[in-house]
Amino acid sequence: HPMYAADRSCVNRLTEAREICSQLGHPIVGVAVDVYHVWWDPQLRQEIEWLGTGGRLFAYHLCDWRVPTRDLLNDRGLMGDGCIDLNSITRWVREAGFVGWDEVEIFSEEHWREDQSEFLGRIVDRYGQLVAAVDA
Repeated sequence: HPMYAADRSCVNRLTEAREICSQLGHPIVGVAVDVYHVWWDPQLRQEIEWLGTGGRLFAYHLCDWRVPTRDLLNDRGLMGDGCIDLNSITRWVREAGFVGWDEVEIFSEEHWREDQSEFLGRIVDRYGQLVAAVDA
């Protein structure tokens, strides 16, 4: 995500990641599409298609971008808590041929303080809602 460009990351767009994969040219080098970091990219759909076609789409990470965001790293929301168009992105990932696991990745000081069994139940429920909407 470009918000991390100053202190955490030198690769901020899928275009850059795809180009690195192409330059390295090794079959075990690929990209994780982490919605928290790429949702804002106007070329997102095209990049996901290219990664899938090229066999470079290795992982898919789900969460949501909360508005307002209180902490760039540790304030991720559950699917449906924020502004990311998860239905569209999930469809694009599937259409690109990704058949691996969808990984829910919630870094959140708030959620870490909760009862983790209850939190896991909410994750399962929200993921089920997302899948039902995408499959409809």
